[in-house]
Amino acid sequence: MTAAEAEVLGELRRLRARVPQVTGALAASTDGMVLARDTADADAAEGVAALTAAALGVALRLTDATGQGGFRELLVRGEHGYVATYAAGGSAVLTLLAEPRINVGRLHLEARRASVRIGELVDGALDRREAPAASAPGPVPAPAPAPISVRTPAVAPERAARATPAATARTPTATAPSASATPPAAGTHPALPVRQTTIPPLPSHKPKEA
Repeated sequence: MTAAEAEVLGELRRLRARVPQVTGALAASTDGMVLARDTADADAAEGVAALTAAALGVALRLTDATGQGGFRELLVRGEHGYVATYAAGGSAVLTLLAEPRINVGRLHLEARRASVRIGELVDGALDRREAPAASAPGPVPAPAPAPISVRTPAVAPERAARATPAATARTPTATAPSASATPPAAGTHPALPVRQTTIPPLPSHKPKEA
């Protein structure tokens, strides 16, 4: 039993002590779950809680259809006594069984006071239960894996010096072709070199004088 349920049960027992004609007291949720009871029969308490939820639904529709506002209390009189149900906050109801000789005005007075106290206890317990769930942090994302560093083995200076000529010797050096080495086009003959010949001047002949 939680602390709130123990306090609600204490409130029911104090109510019965103030009004001796009350033969049973029950606090239940609006959907018919027993929260606390001060009755002789536990099985009967569960049935009364379920019926109270059904009667509450009818009473809510009745007050809404007639424009009487929200539900406050419901009183049923039978041949052997009374069954009274009172709203206890927004999540619970208080149901009392009473003898037929009870003072109904006194019943209403004490039951209304008790229902206010029970409603505060139940609503407060629900608020404390929902507060940690709302403020709980979300799941913490997994840290990103650290990058893997690859270590390059160090090469000794002597080995590096010996490896350099061999590497360069195996690497062919590309030379640009000269302009004069351009191959002739297909279907043509290579041009022959032209030799320039210098012809000496001919001697001039002057006619002899007579």
